Amino acid sequence: MQRISKISGALSGSYLQLCRRSLSRLAQTQPALVDDDAVLPKMPPFDYSPPPYTGPSAAEILKKRQEYLSPSLFHFYSNPLNLVDGKMQYLFDENGRRYLDAFGGIATVCCGHCHPDVVEAIVSQTQRLQHSTVLYLNHAIAEFAEALASKMPGDLKVVFFTNSGTEANELAMMIARLYTGFHDIISLRNAYHGNAAATMSATAQCNYKFNVVQTGVHHALNPDPYRGVFGSDGLKYAKDVQDLIDYGTCGNIAGFLAEAIQGVGGILELAPGYLPAVYGTIKKAGGLCIADEVQSGFARTGSHFWGFEAHGVVPDIVTMAKGIGNGVPIGAVVTTPEIAKVLTYRTYFNTFGGNPVSTASGLAVLRVIEKEKLQENAHVVGSYLKDRLTSLKEKHEIIGDVRGRGLMLGVELVTDRQLKTPANVETLHVMDKMKEMGVLIGKGGFYGNVFRITPPLCFTKEDADFLVDVMDYTMSRM
Repeated sequence: MQRISKISGALSGSYLQLCRRSLSRLAQTQPALVDDDAVLPKMPPFDYSPPPYTGPSAAEILKKRQEYLSPSLFHFYSNPLNLVDGKMQYLFDENGRRYLDAFGGIATVCCGHCHPDVVEAIVSQTQRLQHSTVLYLNHAIAEFAEALASKMPGDLKVVFFTNSGTEANELAMMIARLYTGFHDIISLRNAYHGNAAATMSATAQCNYKFNVVQTGVHHALNPDPYRGVFGSDGLKYAKDVQDLIDYGTCGNIAGFLAEAIQGVGGILELAPGYLPAVYGTIKKAGGLCIADEVQSGFARTGSHFWGFEAHGVVPDIVTMAKGIGNGVPIGAVVTTPEIAKVLTYRTYFNTFGGNPVSTASGLAVLRVIEKEKLQENAHVVGSYLKDRLTSLKEKHEIIGDVRGRGLMLGVELVTDRQLKTPANVETLHVMDKMKEMGVLIGKGGFYGNVFRITPPLCFTKEDADFLVDVMDYTMSRM
């Protein structure tokens, strides 16, 4: 109970009372994790051993972090991990212990940790020219822009490079406002689009919004098939967008910003039929449609290269980051030549956007995805993993929903399937125990009760089996 209480101490907010009730229930029912008679799941073999680590310990790093870094930083697990090495879908701690990475640095490592082709591209470019400016010519940015444009539908072929997803979404919102001449933008409740000025306005979870001036964004009903008021009826949700335009704006808007699958929001795939209907409404109101592909892009969904493609729509602007560089800080905005012209009316400049090392990494990522058929792997392995997780739901009442596509999957835990009561404390408990058994997963959703499974796209069926077996083993002992 003492250990669980430490977990509780890290939680705050509107659901603290819910946490306390869950803690009491969990403390009364929790047996020891290790059952002497049980056979522990075995991690798949892997032919790599990291070199010995000689740096500071986890305790020393944590002390320095607490003293010198922002107090806003937080960490997973009651005993935080000191990760010092990575190879493909695996990570290694200071003691050389191997972990299966099913979080991918928050859907960022797409090719695999330290993929040799990506590392070679980064090192080669760094040795030749680490940084210049777009005021000079360099082949890396031009070649990557060309390759990236070739992956886009329609007339989406002009690329602006940034340093992050937040920065990409900020730029996309500004472009929409400049091009249309209107200010109002519609995003979705439960969305996360960044934490800067405009993107914090577009984000619609109180956990990520500070008490600063946020204007010009209206938040529509979230087309959430699991918790939403209209279930999976995308057309009913879409009507709310028209109502917002009619009753909350002048009748014209700058744009609509949405993820095809909400990442931070708990791996929520938008209800079928929603995006085509809303895109039509936005066009009639003079707005542009912006697809946030920061997490769902770069083949992660398996069935398509971009998340929006599964909905049969073509946006006016696409934003991306995370998987674009396999861990290198880079983002991008892609739009049409006509829309792109608005940034010529004044001077738009980005010191690090299009950096030679970052764009060399991005080009290597695209080539690896194609060469190793990672989109196909994401579809095959992701479908297999989702089926296995769905079977696990039939066994464990605590699993309320399994959702997502490809290797962007969510597992929502609830203490009551009818009431859908968030099992947020139990989620932390299972995460901790899975870590102890060698599996790293993320969490998200408004209540913090959704496992986010977004591993590198080189994930195998054997990895999927190990993940599910560990989750099953842990839940069976709650």
